[in-house]
Amino acid sequence: MGLYSRHIFPRLCDRAMRRPDMARLRGEFLADVGGDVLEVGFGTGLNLEHYPEHIRRITAVDPNAGMTKLARRRIDEGGIEVDRRVLGGEALPFEDKTFDCVVSTWTLCSIAEVGRALAEVCRVLRPGGRFLFLEHGLGDDPGVRRWQRRLTPMQRRLADGCRLDLDVEAVVRGQPFGHVEVGRFLLERTPRLLGSMYRGVARK
Repeated sequence: MGLYSRHIFPRLCDRAMRRPDMARLRGEFLADVGGDVLEVGFGTGLNLEHYPEHIRRITAVDPNAGMTKLARRRIDEGGIEVDRRVLGGEALPFEDKTFDCVVSTWTLCSIAEVGRALAEVCRVLRPGGRFLFLEHGLGDDPGVRRWQRRLTPMQRRLADGCRLDLDVEAVVRGQPFGHVEVGRFLLERTPRLLGSMYRGVARK
C-alpha cells in the first residue's frame, strides 16, 4: 500500500463521505440493524454514530490501515465497542453462521474480487440473516453507463480501486441469498456518474 492510499486518500474520502445528505441516508439505512453485526468496509467509522442505541458492539473489517487510523477518534468518542480487523472482505476470518447482519456502505465498488467477498458475506451470515447494502454503481441511463465505463480506469487510480461501473444488483443476486430486494435512486447534488445508488437487503 503506497503513500497516497494509506495517508492521503483516507482523508480525502473521509471529507467527501461526511456530507449531511449522506449522513441522513446512513441513519435511515442502519435504523433496523440488530443482533451480531459485521461491517465490511469500515472506512473512517462514519457509520458509528448512526447505529441504533441497542447496538453496543460490532465487528469491522477494512484493508486500508490509514482508514483505520482515522477511525480511532470516532471509536474512542462513541459508545460502541469495535473489533477492528485490517483486512479485505475476500477471506473473512470468521466461522460460518456467525453474524445476524452484515453491513456495507459505499464499499463494494472498491473490492477487486467482489463476488468472492459477497460469497464470504453469505457464508458468515446465520440462516435468516441479512446483508444490508447502500452503494453507488452502474447507472440506468445508457449514456451514463458509457461514461462510467470509460472513466473507471482513471477512477480506480484516483480513488483507491473504486469502480464507477459496478452492477451492484447483479453481483448481489449472483450469490446464493434466499431473497434480494433492491431500490434505486439518485444521490442529491451529485453527478449521475457517481450518484447512481443502490439500497437493498439480501436475506440468507
